[in-house]
Amino acid sequence: MSELPIVVVGEALVDLVVPTEGERSAAVGGSPLNVAVGLAKLGVPTLLITRVGDDEHGRWVADHVRESGAELSATSVVPGTTTSTATAHLDEERAARYEFDLVWDLDHHALPDARALHVGSLGATLLPGRRAVDDLVRQAQEYDLFVSYDPNARPAFLGDPQETWSAVVEIASRSRLVKVSDEDLVLLRPGIPVAEAARALLAGDTTELVVVTHGAGGATAYAPDFSVHQPAPGTEVVDTVGAGDSFMAALLAILDDWDVPADGPGALDALDEDRIAMLLRGAMTAASVTCSRRGANPPTRQELPPTWPL
Repeated sequence: MSELPIVVVGEALVDLVVPTEGERSAAVGGSPLNVAVGLAKLGVPTLLITRVGDDEHGRWVADHVRESGAELSATSVVPGTTTSTATAHLDEERAARYEFDLVWDLDHHALPDARALHVGSLGATLLPGRRAVDDLVRQAQEYDLFVSYDPNARPAFLGDPQETWSAVVEIASRSRLVKVSDEDLVLLRPGIPVAEAARALLAGDTTELVVVTHGAGGATAYAPDFSVHQPAPGTEVVDTVGAGDSFMAALLAILDDWDVPADGPGALDALDEDRIAMLLRGAMTAASVTCSRRGANPPTRQELPPTWPL
């Protein structure tokens, strides 16, 4: 297995969690950061490219990334700036609604040596930083590098759904793996059946697999010749913060174990229905651990069953 890292690009911030009852709390967050941390905790070499300030929150972000085992790019800390925040309001069912104070003005980067590139969330949506993310995806394509993408749409930043959908389709078309929630697709394609919207994402020239998560309803994978659905495992949910990011990190970790990124274009498409079902089960197992405890706290390999991802 290559020792090159999976490079993750996108926003990092501090989450302020407000439950319906009990004390408020604060934690490091941001979907791409959570994916990077989740990958590192699963033993995958990981490099995060993001944008934080040199303030107290920024130091907290940097410490959190490094404590997970991931690396933070030297360009990620921008002197003289502040670190973004997100406030997660939990409802009675412990699902999160977010409010953001976010700046995303990532500089252009040369793509580091990597085994794969993951992009997503606000980092792949918000200008001006989105242009730098687009450019990294373009560079990855030039090297036939495995690219994964999770739109992780946020209503507060949605804007015009059609315009946002066009941007999502553009990045998805250059990604071999796209992971999206059913809530994302309802927001981005109102009135369109989820399966139809997922198939539209699969139509990209590069895309080999689209995975749709349905919360407690499980997950469905769409491949060119088949689809596979797996139910979610029974879980006593504490909250859902970071569950989708744990799912995404686990997808990439399992595929990396199977050498799919290293095997180049077509390797993901070559997986059969049984292997895709195993992929979904493994990712949901990891996400269920995150749901069973407070905050975006993805599992380590040692916290997963010995036979994982079976």
